This record gives sequence, C-alpha cells and structure tokens, in this order.
Amino acid sequence: MPFGEVVCGAPGSGKSTYCHGKYQLFTALNRPISIVNLDPANDNIPYPCAINITSLITLQDVMDEHGLGPNGGILFCMEYLYANFDWLEARLQELGSDGYVLFDIPGQVELSTHHEALRYIVQRLTKIGFRLAAVHLCDAHYVTDAAKYVSVLLLSLRTMLHLELPHVNVLSKVDLIAQYGDLDFSLNFYTEVQDLSYLENALNTSSPRYTALTKELCSVIEDYGLVEFETLAVEDKASMLHLTRAIDRATGYVFVPPHDAPAPEGTLEASSVPTSMRPNTFSLFSSAAGPMAGSVGDVQERWVDAREQWDAFERKEWRQEGEMIREAREREKAIQGEQRGKSGIRERK
Repeated sequence: MPFGEVVCGAPGSGKSTYCHGKYQLFTALNRPISIVNLDPANDNIPYPCAINITSLITLQDVMDEHGLGPNGGILFCMEYLYANFDWLEARLQELGSDGYVLFDIPGQVELSTHHEALRYIVQRLTKIGFRLAAVHLCDAHYVTDAAKYVSVLLLSLRTMLHLELPHVNVLSKVDLIAQYGDLDFSLNFYTEVQDLSYLENALNTSSPRYTALTKELCSVIEDYGLVEFETLAVEDKASMLHLTRAIDRATGYVFVPPHDAPAPEGTLEASSVPTSMRPNTFSLFSSAAGPMAGSVGDVQERWVDAREQWDAFERKEWRQEGEMIREAREREKAIQGEQRGKSGIRERK
C-alpha cells in the first residue's frame, strides 16, 4: 500500500485548500497523488476526488433518519465508515500500491482528540500497509494572541497523543498573519515552542483569574516537549515544497527512491512488494538525513518583515521568466519556419 497523509484540523484551518494545493504541486512534479474526502459535510470540493464518503453515506440522510445535528451526524458517519471499512479498503486498492493518498478529515476536533472512530480507521489503514503521517493544520493568526496560542498547543498535543502517528503540526495561512497584528516575539518562538514562561505577562493581563491554571497548562506542554510547527503559505511554491520535504521525512518517503533512480546492482530487493514495504538499505544510508533547508527567519522576512519588498521582487522575477519563455517560443517558431523553408526548396529541386 502507498504512503499518505491524514489531514486534520479545526474548521476553517485550510484542509481542503491544502489538499488542492498538494494535488497541483504533485501534478507538476509528476508524483502520483489521490485524494480521499472523508468529510460528509464537504459539498464544495475544490480538488479531483478519487474516493468520496458521500458515495457510502451522506450527512443529510443521517440527520433526517436519526434526528441528529451536524456534529452528531458527522460522528455517526465516521462510525459507520469504520463499521464498513471494507468499502474503503476495496476502493483504496483500486488506486494502486505505489501512489500517494491524502485523507481529508472532517473539522470536528473531537474526532482527532477523544472520539475513537477516526483512531480506529487510522489503525486499520496502517494494518493494511499504509505509511501515514498526521498533518495537523492550525490557523497561524492564533499566535498573535497568547491565550489562543496556548489553546492551539493543547489541541495539537492532544491530537498527537490520540492519533499515534508520525505528526507534523502546521501553522497554515502564514502569509496572512500580518493582518492580525504584531507578534510579541519572533516567529521561531512560536514554531519551536520555546520557553512559555515569556507568555505569562500577556496571559495574566488577558485573564488574571486563571493565572495558576494557565501556568500549569504551559507546564504540561513543556513537560511533554512534543509540539512544534512548520509553516505554510499554500500559494507559495517554496513553502509547499518545504512542507512536503518535512512530511516525506516523517512518513519515510524520503528513503524510497523513484522507479527510475539509479542504484547499484543488488541493493534493491527485486520483489513485487510495494516500495513502501520493500527493504532498501542503500536508499536509507544515501538519502539526505541532515537538517532541513530554510529557516523560520526566512519565513518571517518573507511574510511579516519585508512582504512588500518580496512581492515586488517576485513580480519582477515572474516578468523576466515570462519574457524568457516568450523569447524561447519565438526562437522555436523561427527555427521551425527556417526548416519548413529549406524543406520546401529541396522539394522543388
């Protein structure tokens, strides 16, 4: 079975937009990708959907038949999907064994924090051979408010503990963060989840009654020491590529070479087993395992400190790239015209 991502996050965090951007990126890179929509309330799907849960069950039918509200209906749909997992497995097998699958999950946070249906589905997926990573999207504007930032940390930590998957937390919509006010600290303070005691003044000012509680919550987060964030601006190619590399390292995809990659004879086991399950020590020891390229400081400069200058620079680069493409096409047309002219002269002779 292939590699994949379980894309989760609160409503409005950009899950479907991320899936659409990932589809466009992988299509440009000639990497196979399929997207599975597991949100029965998602009526406006922006991406090509390989499998849609609405083919099995619809939210409206559940609400009408059982008298449930939207949240209870979605929980029922996920329980029904788990009870009929064979339906999902059969359709996943049709996608092939060497693809890459995104699972677009509903935004109800209880699914990824304490409700068992999604957890059981993920466990079944791993048992049939999927190499999955959880990609948890959080809206980046929460870092502009200390109390909301702590709540996002708690949500991310709980999701990590509940799903029990290789996990990548993401601050999405980082390109819009400047619209919500100035940051109290540099962006890497929030992505690396540094000493949370520096937030005490802001937390005590906003909610002085809960000083002891917020201090203990921050202590719990620091004691686990698990949460950190990548950043994402879905319309920026560099940002999407950086996040893709981080996820590939989490799933182990970085250690699986493409089919046409050169490898010494005998290092890759000749087998019909999918690449996600095939031992490959050569790839393991020859793949990049060093620090990730790029830094959060670059992200802050691009989207916070010097956005206008970067936007102007990119527009200039795009114009130059467009002019180069246009000139190349004109040269190609001129060469084709010359070739047609020469071939015509030869025919008259």
